[in-house]
Amino acid sequence: MDADLRRARDLVTGASRITALTGAGISTDSGIPDFRGPNGLWTRDPEAEKLSNLHDYVTSADVRRRAWQARLDHPAWQASPNPAHDAFASLQRRGTLTAIITQNIDELHQRAGSDPATVVELHGTMFHTECLDCGDRRDMAEALDRVRAGAEDPPCAVCGGILKSATISFGQALDAAVLDRARVAAISCDVLLAAGTSLTVHPAAGLVDIAAGTGASIVICNASPTPYDDVADVVLREPLAEVLPRLT
Repeated sequence: MDADLRRARDLVTGASRITALTGAGISTDSGIPDFRGPNGLWTRDPEAEKLSNLHDYVTSADVRRRAWQARLDHPAWQASPNPAHDAFASLQRRGTLTAIITQNIDELHQRAGSDPATVVELHGTMFHTECLDCGDRRDMAEALDRVRAGAEDPPCAVCGGILKSATISFGQALDAAVLDRARVAAISCDVLLAAGTSLTVHPAAGLVDIAAGTGASIVICNASPTPYDDVADVVLREPLAEVLPRLT
């Protein structure tokens, strides 16, 4: 075991309150592509980023039609948790992982066995829909059945308004209560373990500053450099499905 991995494992095993911060990179081994990586969804198709932009979504029926087709074919419906998700669930069962703050919308942490009450979904979930007009919230399966039946841009069943996944798009504010939960988790931990996140999107990335400011140790596991590598006590570049089980 090299020195960095040993140091990271010492921090994790010696901690009493660990907060995880996870991003798209933790789900790539489950067959869900990330966004900005070398083979990322937006790297391969820059136009696809419009599907995650609230202004484009609201103003363009064509963008909404494309978004519904993308939801219909999203790999998350067939994805299973990988060893990285399992590692966090295992750490939680030991009682030292008290919160998982995730930027992901795929619910793979919950399916791996992590307590849903401790998973803070900063960017929402793709497993539900939400009306942008009246706020009605339902299972995504209901809307996808309507798309399969021929509705290219299904409206809200209650008010006829614009329907989208219950996720946070660019240009859309994060839920204040969810963000407060994330900040509390960052303030109260003694180790913040960031995995599979580029730490370039705020306010999620700023949680590293919050944790470090209260004296927590920072461990970053990510394939590429992040703006917070200099803040971290340890940085690991190994594949997450390999390194996280070794840490836990």
